[in-house]
Amino acid sequence: MPSTSYLLGVLALVFSLTLALRAVPFAVLRTLRGSVIVQRLAVWMPVGIMAILAVTSLRSTVVAVPGTLHWALLAVAVTVGVHLAAGRRTILSVGIGTAVYVVLVNAW
Repeated sequence: MPSTSYLLGVLALVFSLTLALRAVPFAVLRTLRGSVIVQRLAVWMPVGIMAILAVTSLRSTVVAVPGTLHWALLAVAVTVGVHLAAGRRTILSVGIGTAVYVVLVNAW
């Protein structure tokens, strides 16, 4: 068992590194805010993350529960419709789309 001073040193190091790694992006972002790359990332990154999540979720759902592809596609359409109609509120559209999928799969 390592000594107490060793454990405290490791904890201090981990705390310092974590704090620094979380603070550096905010400090650097101030200088990069005018950058074209950062502006493009701000537009496309959320869309890309949502697309990756949607594809992996749909794939695993359809593989795990065969015969639910049509319900999943209908729920995706509802999610997209709510997202566009409700002013691009991601949490609202994903929540409603998920609820629609759960109701459709469990009702039929």
